[in-house]
Amino acid sequence: MRNPDYLANELLTEFEISGERDLLEIVQRIFDDREPDLRRWPMVRYLFGAFEPLDNALAILRAADLIRIRRDGAPGGKIREHLYLLTTAGRDALGQVTSAAPELEWYRDRASIVARVAGTQGGKALKDRQYLQAEYAGTELSHVIQPITERVLGRLAAILEGLNK
Repeated sequence: MRNPDYLANELLTEFEISGERDLLEIVQRIFDDREPDLRRWPMVRYLFGAFEPLDNALAILRAADLIRIRRDGAPGGKIREHLYLLTTAGRDALGQVTSAAPELEWYRDRASIVARVAGTQGGKALKDRQYLQAEYAGTELSHVIQPITERVLGRLAAILEGLNK
């Protein structure tokens, strides 16, 4: 969501696997709406990839009972993954917020697209997918992860050209 060009790249990969043409429409809309320029929110690469502490934001959502957090782990306390679950109150609040401010629908819609790409994969598997991108993997520690906009635009053009032949 924070790097629309990376999302577009993943959508192109999904298209190559599934052939679902609506994925190309989503990618085209991402670029037509200039999302990589206007909606990119840079992240810094740390030891294990892009990282930002979530505790404060999640605490607000949890305190209002908009989400529940489930930790899954092995006996002995090692947590393997965190599951973030939207409560009924959270779903209702999302509906109220997007009704009051329709411009926020973008976040709801984008979250659906991200969830579609992620499928049932956990955070580690998704992080590993990002490391397949040379720009991501090659970012020095404590530096901003670089965009891949031009490369993805080229990839989209090649796919569209191949479909038009």
